[in-house]
Amino acid sequence: MKIGVLLVNLGTPDAPTTKALRTYLKEFLSDPRIVETRFPRWIWWLILNGVILNIRPKRSAEAYASIWGELGDGSPLMDVSLQQQQAISSLLKEQNFEIVTELAMRYGNPSIKHGLRQLKTQNVDRLLVLPLYPQYSASTTASIFDAVTDELQTWRLIPEARFINHYHDHPAYIQALANSVKTHWQQHGQPDQLLMSFHGVPKSYLINGDPYHCECLKTSRLLAENLGLSKDQYQVTFQSIFGREEWLKPYTMDTLKALPQQGVKHVQVICPGFPADCLETLEEIAVENKGYFMDAGGETFSYIPALNAHDDHMHFLTELVIKHCQTWLDEGERDGSQTAEIFKDF
Repeated sequence: MKIGVLLVNLGTPDAPTTKALRTYLKEFLSDPRIVETRFPRWIWWLILNGVILNIRPKRSAEAYASIWGELGDGSPLMDVSLQQQQAISSLLKEQNFEIVTELAMRYGNPSIKHGLRQLKTQNVDRLLVLPLYPQYSASTTASIFDAVTDELQTWRLIPEARFINHYHDHPAYIQALANSVKTHWQQHGQPDQLLMSFHGVPKSYLINGDPYHCECLKTSRLLAENLGLSKDQYQVTFQSIFGREEWLKPYTMDTLKALPQQGVKHVQVICPGFPADCLETLEEIAVENKGYFMDAGGETFSYIPALNAHDDHMHFLTELVIKHCQTWLDEGERDGSQTAEIFKDF
């Protein structure tokens, strides 16, 4: 028996170029989990290939270029994700668990297909999939499930598989977030208001039964309680709005523009839905949205970095892996002891 863990994040382009962004965005925006249309898919295909992919890649490439290499040698998301995989692998080895790990991205490289086949070459027959999304959404977590099962459908012998679909209210995750906020406060002071900004999704997803909005609110409430914040000391907002459809509100951008007129001059923003810093945090929040706040009359703005490869975050994710593999681990110990008993006299 051999256990393998596939860690999966959203993904990143291979380079901050228009060509690389066109390839990445085409895969990303072609996913029916990402763009749920009320009209036939072929109409969306025409819009995507005829309009969006001729306009958006250049603008997105410029944004990626502004953060490329900020946390390593290339894409911040990739650099941090590799650090996370290496840290989890090391912690598992330190605790003498024979569990192998692979990193995959839902869009771009390394692909989920590649990650699964790497595990297959290591003779993994127990598979745990860990999407690095604390809050469940059909547009993220379920999309990873789709890609995993699409690949496994091509295998003759599929491994016994388990899938972690969220950890939005896990006490150790909440504590890691709280620790990061407290550390930031020690260096920058406590703000007039703490914004907890999550990636947005269309409001129709909530209406259709997606639990993402509720899980974001629960994460925020638990974090605020841990920090001892009253209801007027923090807000939950949603960022990264795309298209003309109404998305979950309030919008981060609009909130930051309005806060200075309400007497809030010192703001800090944390993004609890992002386990690794990326374009949406380093450029959209720390640069673009900071500009909106300062231009509106704000005085002090700071972004609280994602948990990234911080020790408490890595220990939490490692313990989460062990917890979900525990019965497999127990089974292996039991089988090993039974085998030893059978052959002890030989």
